[in-house]
Amino acid sequence: MAETTTKSINGLNWLTILRIVLGLLIFYKAINFIRNTEELKSLIEQTGIGVFSQNSEVLAFVIAYLSLLCGLFITIGLLTRVLSIIQIPILIVAAFFVNLKNISYNTFEFILSLIALILLILFAIKGSGTFSADEYFRKGAAIDKKSGRAFK
Repeated sequence: MAETTTKSINGLNWLTILRIVLGLLIFYKAINFIRNTEELKSLIEQTGIGVFSQNSEVLAFVIAYLSLLCGLFITIGLLTRVLSIIQIPILIVAAFFVNLKNISYNTFEFILSLIALILLILFAIKGSGTFSADEYFRKGAAIDKKSGRAFK
C-alpha cells in the first residue's frame, strides 16, 4: 500500500511542493516590487517606524533584490534554512506593520503574508527537504568523500 500522507506527485513530498510554491511566491512579489519601487517605498513609510520611513529608498532596494535572490534559492532548495531566516523579519514587518494596517482594504495580502511567514518558519526549522539542491550537493559530497575524489 502506497503512503498517501507524505508522498505526492512523482515521489515529491508535500513539503517540497510547499517550498517551491513559497519560493515562487517570494520571487513573484520581488519582481512586482522591482517593477513598482514607489509602491514598496510607500508601504515601508506606512509602517510608522521612524528608521524605516527615513531610509525607505534604501530599504526598498534591499528588500526587493534580497527577496528576488531568496525566492529563487528557496525554490531550488539552496541554502533554504539561512534564506528563510533572512526573510522572516521582512515578512514580520510586512504582515504586522503593513498588511495588518490595511486589512480592511486587502485581507488577502495579510493572509498571504501570514501564511508565507509560517512557511518560512517551518523551512527555517525543517530545511529544504529531499528534493533540493542542498540534498543534491550533500549526497555528491558524501559520494566524493567515500570514493576518495574529494578535495583534501
